[in-house]
Amino acid sequence: MASSIRVRAVESGGVTSLKALVRHPMDSGFAKDSSGNVIPAYFIKLLTITHQGKEVFVAHWGPAVSKDPFLECRFKGAKKGDEITISWVDSKGESDSTKATIG
Repeated sequence: MASSIRVRAVESGGVTSLKALVRHPMDSGFAKDSSGNVIPAYFIKLLTITHQGKEVFVAHWGPAVSKDPFLECRFKGAKKGDEITISWVDSKGESDSTKATIG
């Protein structure tokens, strides 16, 4: 199965710029389906980016984050060719992870 995470990371001048798109419904628990039933909350609770085993970005999200969230961050200490890992866990205990090489 393909990862739900698309990521691009580029290092320039000692700073790595990372952009990621995460496919997830991010249901708030307030919307209703066509029958008028409330759609239960279903959202990413924790997203983590690691570089060489060290967390460089951690996000604790809730139901207010939009569907298919886009994330951009920058960090120092990486170089071209290094590998980063992005992973998430949602409110149903499901998870996904992907690795990317810094360009």
